[in-house]
Amino acid sequence: MPDLRSAAEPELHAEPNDQAPAPRAVNNAAPFVLADRVAIVTGASRGIGRAIAESLAAAGAAVVVVGRRAETLAPVADGIVASGGRSIAVAANAGAPDAFAAVAEAAVAAFGGIDILVNNAGTCPHYGPIVTADDGVWDKTMDVNVRGPLRSVAACLPAFRARGGGKVIHVASVAGLMPQPSVGLYCVSKAALLMLTEVLAVELAADNVQVNAVAPGFVKTRFSQAIWDAPASATGALAVIPQRRFADPSEIVGAVLYLAGPLSSFTTGATLVVDGGQRLAAGLPLAGG
Repeated sequence: MPDLRSAAEPELHAEPNDQAPAPRAVNNAAPFVLADRVAIVTGASRGIGRAIAESLAAAGAAVVVVGRRAETLAPVADGIVASGGRSIAVAANAGAPDAFAAVAEAAVAAFGGIDILVNNAGTCPHYGPIVTADDGVWDKTMDVNVRGPLRSVAACLPAFRARGGGKVIHVASVAGLMPQPSVGLYCVSKAALLMLTEVLAVELAADNVQVNAVAPGFVKTRFSQAIWDAPASATGALAVIPQRRFADPSEIVGAVLYLAGPLSSFTTGATLVVDGGQRLAAGLPLAGG
């Protein structure tokens, strides 16, 4: 079989060590304290990304917030600092091939290293049958939702190795686990992100880097406003959620804090579904439905 790897893509695999790096000790009195950690969060200007950034900072981590526009990131970083935390904002396009090298460099320059990478940036530019999506829309979707996370991991890997390990959390979606109407391309990209999570988990295990994903269901954010803000679509969405409500961005944070901290030192390649039971109830009649 021919070698299908592109010479332009980063080489991530490390040869297994005879002795794997030991995980950091867990402080059982404060298992979610991240006082000595440095985190990068993409898509951090609003919604789930902002909630994650603020929660990591509240747990003690220094946080680099990343997004496309500096003017929307500044309030997030400024708010963290005003609350006694440490944060800087770095504007970068998650879909640009070389964007993340500068982000990683800024994190190391400001805080001395990188321990946690949360890839939350995402896009859904196409609505309708997947066969109607042109090549440009495919490229944009895959660049942001799949290639961007891969490139960010590659850019952070030297810093992870310098620290003796790291944590990567991909914010995926239940749409990567089950088809959703009108957003087939988005579903495909999130399914690819979940497989990327598993591949990286295997390839980076020797570096003591745990790679996991969180798959939210319907969350009340600007990204999903077209669903929850329209009565007809909101009713349809709520009908397939056993808890009969949309999540708040803060309800995604607990899974991320677990995956970012020392308690998850033996958890890798996993997907934590946070969807109010939506996936379990797919295709089943619900009481009161």
